[in-house]
Amino acid sequence: MPTIKYYLREGLLPAGVLTSPNQAHYDDEHLRRLRLVRALVDVGGLSIASVREVLEVIDTREESLHRKLGAVQEAISQPSPVELDPMAVKDVQAFFERQGETECADVTASNVTHMLAAALSVARSIGHDHFQDLLDPYLEGLKLIARADLEYIATRGSRDDVIEAMVVGTLIGDTVIKAVRRLAHAQVSREVIGEQPPSDEV
Repeated sequence: MPTIKYYLREGLLPAGVLTSPNQAHYDDEHLRRLRLVRALVDVGGLSIASVREVLEVIDTREESLHRKLGAVQEAISQPSPVELDPMAVKDVQAFFERQGETECADVTASNVTHMLAAALSVARSIGHDHFQDLLDPYLEGLKLIARADLEYIATRGSRDDVIEAMVVGTLIGDTVIKAVRRLAHAQVSREVIGEQPPSDEV
């Protein structure tokens, strides 16, 4: 399979045990790593360089599992090329201060916080200057999802199983959340907006 050979050449997969000059044996660990690489590339859309960074984080043994999960989240989060609006940056800083996350004062020091600042910058650029008002209720709602995520991956067995479930679960979960959010919008809009056409009255 040319894809596997490519991953081997790029150092994303360890070499198998040679059984003949042209054949090698691959065990369950190789299959696990292959599934992870394919999830990062096919589901996450990560570049080979980003995949390599994620794998380096995963293979570091000295960090606590909590810190490793945070490092993996950083590695799979792609920073945006959007120019940051200074007001959006202040909104993000104020949000993290309200949440007691004072280490996030520099939003450009983290891919995750940079993503948030970039999203708010885009919102401001198209006239949605108050989108930051949704951050606190979003966080409260997403804590329920985060707890479900962590309870799911915490039962996966070994440390490597937990980390793999976290990576794959985050990448696939992001897509699932988008789809289920649209279903939620459809259900809630019936209650909040209803079926009547909008009024032209100001």
